[in-house]
Amino acid sequence: MSSNDSSAPGGASSRRSELKRAYKENPPAMGVFAVRNLRQGKVMVGSALNVPGALNRLRFELTQGMHRKYPALQEDWNRLGADAFSFEVLDVLEPPEEPGTDLGEELRVLEALWMERLRPYGDAGYHPPPKPSAS
Repeated sequence: MSSNDSSAPGGASSRRSELKRAYKENPPAMGVFAVRNLRQGKVMVGSALNVPGALNRLRFELTQGMHRKYPALQEDWNRLGADAFSFEVLDVLEPPEEPGTDLGEELRVLEALWMERLRPYGDAGYHPPPKPSAS
C-alpha cells in the first residue's frame, strides 16, 4: 500500500487536504443567477457564494417538488415541466483582492442591480413587488 493510497489510514486525510487546497485555488463562481420560464417569460433572480451549487440545489428542489421560496415557480415547473425553464448565470463576482471584504453585501448590491434591470415582479417574474421606501 502506498502512502498516497486513500485506503491507507493517513491517505484519506491526505486526499482531503488535496481537495481543500484545490477548492481554495479554484473557488466556485459567486454571483447572480436567473431561472427563466421560457414559455411565459417570467424570471426568478437569486445570488449565491456558490452559483453552481445554488443552481444545482434549485433544480433538485423543483424536480422533487420541494421548492418553497417561490410557490408560483414550483407550480409552473410542475405544470410546464423542466424543458420550459432555463438556468442562467447573469453575473459573476470576482474574488476580492482585499481580505475582509463583505462578500454578502457585494452580492446583495449586484443582485439589486439585476432586480432593477429585469424587474421580475407580477407577470414578469416570481418575486413580490418591492416595498415602497419610506421617505
